[in-house]
Amino acid sequence: MKSLNRINLENLMKTVEYIKENPEAAIKTTRVEGEWILDEEEGPQFKATISTSEGEFQLEADQPIQLGGSGVRPSPIHYCLYGVASCTAATLATIAATQGIKLNKMKVSITNKINFSRPLGLSDAPTVQEIQLEIQIETDANEDKIKNLEQLTKNRCPAIYCLTNPIKTTLKINKTK
Repeated sequence: MKSLNRINLENLMKTVEYIKENPEAAIKTTRVEGEWILDEEEGPQFKATISTSEGEFQLEADQPIQLGGSGVRPSPIHYCLYGVASCTAATLATIAATQGIKLNKMKVSITNKINFSRPLGLSDAPTVQEIQLEIQIETDANEDKIKNLEQLTKNRCPAIYCLTNPIKTTLKINKTK
């Protein structure tokens, strides 16, 4: 079978074999570069063009009204949650496919609880208090296989790793002109 759960197993296995032979190829750099829109009174506040191997896509974000935006696009938090949800779904679908588990349906919901007092400069309280991920799958796999999928997804998902492990982060502000 070439594809299962919309995962191209042939391409995936080629990648696995290539990285086994060339471990340095496992390291990839992803870059997002965007611009805060200062010369418009309405519309999104931030725009970025994302390049993939298949083309370029424009993303736009806007703060909600209560945080000084107009709420006309998803907020940065929406994109964060979308990234976690889609990464988790992709990880689960990939693991299931490599184990021969057919998914008939999958839905992911993600919820977070945010305390905005820190971003507003009002306290040092933790900003994100909780993130809850729930995945509903329709499959013929038994409960043991589903529990194994859950554990492997938690262990392998890049987004879950980012949420549960400290990651070196640097910030540098450069003045131009």
